[in-house]
Amino acid sequence: MRQTRVLYAPDRRIDSFGDTRFNFRLITEPMDEVGVCRVRSGWVEANRPRILRPADLRGIEIEGFGADAGRFFEWMEAHGARLQALFEYGFRFSRSDVQEELVHDAAREVEARVVQEALSCGDPFRAVITGVDDAWEVSLLCFMMEMIQKSHEINVFDFRRRGLL
Repeated sequence: MRQTRVLYAPDRRIDSFGDTRFNFRLITEPMDEVGVCRVRSGWVEANRPRILRPADLRGIEIEGFGADAGRFFEWMEAHGARLQALFEYGFRFSRSDVQEELVHDAAREVEARVVQEALSCGDPFRAVITGVDDAWEVSLLCFMMEMIQKSHEINVFDFRRRGLL
């Protein structure tokens, strides 16, 4: 988690009443190769719950992620993260269409190129993230947690405006 950095954040935030789909590029360095980066691309989504669930069935659903994802949320809660709103609302996270390529170049150069590509493409949902190769899914979830935190004030305003808080 400490190695995760968002190099380029999306202009958009997580929608209060809909689904939000971010187009990510995640750059990591394989531990067993020098001068090589792995660039993963795909989609990560934060979906609103489809139905309201009773309190004992509320939680975070994770689709398309490995076992590390569940351990990530357990670790976050054990270390004082305020996840109650996520559990009560019943967020569902999913990732899809993940592709990866190996790029034979220095990490800083790859990062600069991928960020420049994000700047020039004009996609308000594009994100560029760096992390650790073996735990890349955790880096993706760290990014989503950051987006939830950045979206919080807007979401609370929207809920109050509609009389839901």
